[in-house]
Amino acid sequence: MTEPRASQRWVLHVDLDQFIAAVEVLRRPELAGRPVVVGGRGDPTERGVVATASYEAREYGVGSGMPLRIAARKCPDAVFLPADHAAYDAASHEVMATLRSLTWDGVPVVVEVLGWDEAFVAAGEGVGGGSPRDSDPHRFAEEIRARVLEATGLHCSVGIGDNKLRAKIATDFGKPRGVAELTGDTWFEVMGERPTDALWGIGRKTARKLAALGIDTVTQLAQADARVLAAELGPTMGPWYHRLGRGVDSSPVDATPWVPRAHGREETYQADLEDWAQVAAEVRALTRRVVADIDREGRPAARVGIKVRFRPFVTVTRSLTLPAPSNDPDLLAEAAVSLLDRVDQDRPVRLLGVRLEMTEPEGGYER
Repeated sequence: MTEPRASQRWVLHVDLDQFIAAVEVLRRPELAGRPVVVGGRGDPTERGVVATASYEAREYGVGSGMPLRIAARKCPDAVFLPADHAAYDAASHEVMATLRSLTWDGVPVVVEVLGWDEAFVAAGEGVGGGSPRDSDPHRFAEEIRARVLEATGLHCSVGIGDNKLRAKIATDFGKPRGVAELTGDTWFEVMGERPTDALWGIGRKTARKLAALGIDTVTQLAQADARVLAAELGPTMGPWYHRLGRGVDSSPVDATPWVPRAHGREETYQADLEDWAQVAAEVRALTRRVVADIDREGRPAARVGIKVRFRPFVTVTRSLTLPAPSNDPDLLAEAAVSLLDRVDQDRPVRLLGVRLEMTEPEGGYER
């Protein structure tokens, strides 16, 4: 059971290996080979979570999202460092500029940036981007790895696919510092018996819903009745999950810059907040920081949201739509504070967050 390719065109997915930790090691060469954990203010005795861990730290069970205190217990010899977003922005910019400078058999590439540390790459000619028909994608993948390393000192892995979904998944098989290929011809051989959450786009929550329908593997998802999936998981998402199971993805590699819909800020407090007047003051301060973020976008806020995490770890969110869009920091701060009235104020607060959803840009969102 295979999904035929529409053409011999290729998509490559470039993923930087342990990006944040690697940037830190470049800045501090003496840390090479040591377990490095980045997160919070770099103090494992404080509240905070792991942003990334080097491969050496991962061998001890340290992973992203883990509380720093637990990471310190798992790997007491690790070097803990604070996150430095400006440094990661600069390194990412250099990587993406290197990718955009490439040509594939003389054809300029299209680069679709997915985040700090990953992007899709395809040649610009042809429908949706792709390589010249007879090009060797493995040769070009190795060229990408060499050029990125030469320009930035950072290693990357490259996934090769006949669409974006397969290229993205292939990268995991090539890590670290390698190249792997996944196509319609090999899809079920490689992915068929893997769990559904091995698919890009399916998380644990969706995997549990699928399991409740008797669908545990990629092959079972591909063979499921799309009408049943639509009835149980929604008329849009059900058929989309069915396509994922078959490895189908028709979306092109698109260089259009991503336009954010919202900005937000969060703060984890080292001592729980028990005075709700202080909670309100912190919400106002966070809101003003987010207003500065949306001002840089040049679009006012249309919707305001807050996140409140209580002790020990219960999180609630509340939001409202403004009567009219605004970037007035006083108005937005009061709107955010007003949402606290919709929260039970009977427990200490360990984290607060404010999110401002902006009006759409002129012409709407392209992607």
